Amino acid sequence: MKIGKVLVTADEIAAKLDEMGKAITNDYRGKDLLMVGILKGAFVVMADLSRRVDLPLEFDFMAVSSYGASTKTSGVVRILKDLDEEIEGRDVLIVEDIIDSGLTLNYLMKNLLVRKPASLEVAALLIKDGVDRRPLDVKYVGFHIPREFVIGYGLDYAGKYRNLPYVAVLGDED
Repeated sequence: MKIGKVLVTADEIAAKLDEMGKAITNDYRGKDLLMVGILKGAFVVMADLSRRVDLPLEFDFMAVSSYGASTKTSGVVRILKDLDEEIEGRDVLIVEDIIDSGLTLNYLMKNLLVRKPASLEVAALLIKDGVDRRPLDVKYVGFHIPREFVIGYGLDYAGKYRNLPYVAVLGDED
């Protein structure tokens, strides 16, 4: 596979993360913020976004899978790694790289809400448009992108391309 058209440049990502970081700083001032990154893809977004949040905060991670090595979701969500921290009474911000079908996020929201956080919100770098999904309340949104399989900035194909500093469409083989 090769890298196709760039959809979101590194400069556009940096500017949007600045904007999201300021909004999160304002919204969570004086609160006990726990950022929860969804591995593996969100680690890049979370690292860069967290440095733009001017507040003391904590990190935790969950690993879930609904894709495997495919470019389409399997429809089955599996938790591969759960939280280390208790979230009851905490302000929790889930950080996602991309929202596609919403299946994974919907499952995670239900799973975390039963743990009684003070609040539960979502920050997503990318939301894929033109996808039939349940309505999701995403408080901090980076970019809306077309219904294409994308790589870069934490997003992968078969474990590769996460290190690209931009988001691009996965191209065809040569």
